[in-house]
Amino acid sequence: MKSFAVLGLGRFGSELAIQLSRQGEDVIAVDRDRKCVDAVADEVTRAVTANFREQDVLEELGINTCDVVILSVGSDLALSVVTLMNLKALGTPRIICKAYDDMYKDVLLRLGADEVILPESEVADKLSARLASSHLRDYLKLSDDTAIQERNTPSAWCGKTIGELKIRNRYKINVIALRRDAETIISIDADTQLLEGDIVVLLGNITDLEPVLKMP
Repeated sequence: MKSFAVLGLGRFGSELAIQLSRQGEDVIAVDRDRKCVDAVADEVTRAVTANFREQDVLEELGINTCDVVILSVGSDLALSVVTLMNLKALGTPRIICKAYDDMYKDVLLRLGADEVILPESEVADKLSARLASSHLRDYLKLSDDTAIQERNTPSAWCGKTIGELKIRNRYKINVIALRRDAETIISIDADTQLLEGDIVVLLGNITDLEPVLKMP
């Protein structure tokens, strides 16, 4: 079990805290608004009303000892910056920040955030990719250049092995997993045969994935 702290309980922070808790993780949720805290109190390990921008408050609550701290106050850059700097000063192991836009993201990364997310942008990327293709099942953008895609196995690949198709050499992408009925197969090698109805999980450069996604 990992320990998480979610600072800022807006829509995103609240949902994240609840989902992490439902997955069996230890979660402390903190906000300055008591109503936001009360809304998640029954769902998380501990819910606290506090002004988390203050370094002594963070230390008193033990936030800095959590494995991961998620700072979810994307629209308030000043609050994000002050809290991030205090978390860094306390030696917090891993800090993930929510950002309002790319400018905020750049500032927070420069100040030492381990990861910065733009939830709205990432959801839009994922949804637009799925809507644009009838073959795509799921999509995860890992960086500006790299993504993971789940899609129905192209008809031209069915009945053939990974080795026969030479997927890595021909398409410059990797098959990292395979979903077959209710089973997920992660031991993929050159002898793995792709069958009709399989869903392939592909990892690669976004530009290299695009032509594969268009295959019938």
